[in-house]
Amino acid sequence: MERTERFYKIERLLRPGKPVPIGTFLAKLEVSRQTFVRDIEYLRERFDAPIVWVRADGGYRLAPDSSFELPGLWFNESEVHALLTMQHLLQSLDAELLGPHIQPLQTRLKRLLRSKAATYDEIEHRIRIIRGAARKPVLQFFERLATAVLTRKKVNLKYWSRQKNETTERTVSPQRLVHYRENWYVDIWCHLRNDIRTLALDGIKSASPVNEPAKFVSDKDLDETLASGYGIFAGKKTTWAVLKFSPERARFVADEEWHPRQRSRTESSGAYILEVPFSDDRELTMDILKYGPDVEVLAPESLRVRVAGAHQAALQQYQRS
Repeated sequence: MERTERFYKIERLLRPGKPVPIGTFLAKLEVSRQTFVRDIEYLRERFDAPIVWVRADGGYRLAPDSSFELPGLWFNESEVHALLTMQHLLQSLDAELLGPHIQPLQTRLKRLLRSKAATYDEIEHRIRIIRGAARKPVLQFFERLATAVLTRKKVNLKYWSRQKNETTERTVSPQRLVHYRENWYVDIWCHLRNDIRTLALDGIKSASPVNEPAKFVSDKDLDETLASGYGIFAGKKTTWAVLKFSPERARFVADEEWHPRQRSRTESSGAYILEVPFSDDRELTMDILKYGPDVEVLAPESLRVRVAGAHQAALQQYQRS
């Protein structure tokens, strides 16, 4: 009989709540006393099984009022390592928001490892995520939006737009949460604008659930509006930007995906031509500017003028006495 099967048989024998003599265990499991004792200790240490010794009856039982159950899914040691690593990565992604929800699972996974806590300590030491430019949403608003997304309920929001520097109140039907470039967003159907929108979670100043079903928006409609162009702020009508990167910068950019529909080619000079669709140029402009003289906007003219104007304004900052 395999060890996992023995664990489940031990649990079934203990389930009625009455003390079970050791002789009964040994007969049912067909193992030695030493093996049985090791199994009991393993269940106690790794699964927090509340198994107690009753001296008067010469047997074991579950602690009174215990709701203990063995997990329905088992993993080998390498799978547990992979799961612990995944949980560490998730917690590193946003420890303040995700940490409290992930910690209980981490604790249970660590107990499944023969090496106990040492392996997870090594994971924390050897795998590191360094975040930058992250804005923190309020935890309670994050949780309310996450609940609304999963339960398909409307939410009343008070939202501050950084772009317009104005606050509006609106009822929304949350569709999905998005973690993009170190920050959290929520794709919604906005009942105020009667359209699909993306809101930054850190711009939410209040959020209260509404006991009404959310409006359903298909993934296809969401993607046609929000994923058709470059960046988090998109729209259905797109224009193609044509960017020319220097040969030196091309060695880096040529391996990057700026958009799933991008087109590219490398010229004989080594320059790299990248074409990406966009509908809102705010984020695209910022990404172009960070490459300085290593990129030139070839088209459209409106984007070329916008980027050139930003460079001129920056130059004037440094020319002031």
